[in-house]
Amino acid sequence: MFSSVLDFLVVMLACALNERMQKKLDYTQAEVRVLKEVVETLTGNRRITFTDAQRRRLAILGKDLTPKERAETCEIVKPATVLAWFRKLVAQKYDGSGKRGPGRPRTVAETRKLVIEIARANPAWGYTKIRDALRGLRINVGRTAIADILKDAGLEPAPEREKMRTWKQFLRSHWDSLYACDFFSVETLGLFGPVRHMVFFVIEVRTRVVEIAGIRVDPDGAWMKQMARNLTDCFEGFLLNAKYLIHDRDPVFTEAFRATLKAGGVKSVLLPPRSTNLNAFAERFVLSIKSECLDRLIFFGEAQLQRAVTEYVLHYHGERNHQGLENRLISGQSPAANTDGEVRCRQRLGGLLGYYHREAA
Repeated sequence: MFSSVLDFLVVMLACALNERMQKKLDYTQAEVRVLKEVVETLTGNRRITFTDAQRRRLAILGKDLTPKERAETCEIVKPATVLAWFRKLVAQKYDGSGKRGPGRPRTVAETRKLVIEIARANPAWGYTKIRDALRGLRINVGRTAIADILKDAGLEPAPEREKMRTWKQFLRSHWDSLYACDFFSVETLGLFGPVRHMVFFVIEVRTRVVEIAGIRVDPDGAWMKQMARNLTDCFEGFLLNAKYLIHDRDPVFTEAFRATLKAGGVKSVLLPPRSTNLNAFAERFVLSIKSECLDRLIFFGEAQLQRAVTEYVLHYHGERNHQGLENRLISGQSPAANTDGEVRCRQRLGGLLGYYHREAA
């Protein structure tokens, strides 16, 4: 449970960071264009001279971009030039003509690979931290050698690597306490026509455990504040182990809702606008419950809807295999190893939901 809340909060925080990083990138590109114009004005020459180290860094970083990203980002040199530098860098890797003279041998390939892996997995680690970690493995490599290895690999020093932290790394570091929440709508038939009910749910991202927090026709600020109290209850709250809760910018997630969560030790992480893919685990649950259950039923009132949702959640947790969990059940059970027992089918909602299992031998 703690892990899911943390996962949810991490995704929300990551969305906000993504928006800020995009603004920083836009400013950096504009600043590069201005500096390029200043150089052309002062020197009267449109051609800018680069050192080999500068070409190496641009080539390695530019190779990882898509053609569209290179076309939008490369301001000082043409995208084709970046690729040409990278091909030359690869060719130099197999050119041994300059390595035949006397001198100190290079660090062995296995150690170089380990240094690069450690630096990429730990963006905040500097040369000294990496050196000390290697010494703990009985590998003696100096700070200067580590700096040269990272430079050859196109990796920046620790402060710059930390700024370039990826979304995947961010999620991994908060995976155990990330949760997400969202709404989905269901139409029921009332006395005066269709009535739209909003179902509010929370999901623990790491384990995929889902909690149906409430169902309401018109959720308002007071109702949402009560939901926050229920979720952070010190005895039975679903978010007891959470640090971050990811949600979108819908006005229903009011400031009072976020303040109540914060008082319970949970930080709200708002997704950037139009970025539902950053709340993919919640969206996946909505697709599952609608396609497998709700879209196949007609509901005459909220009570029937509540029963169907409850039955599906029980099926989702204890009877439905999940490919993202290596075909296990959310309850933790693995596919039955017994191959002799009689196959049985457990059904819910009149056979709409089915689960096949073998009886114990």
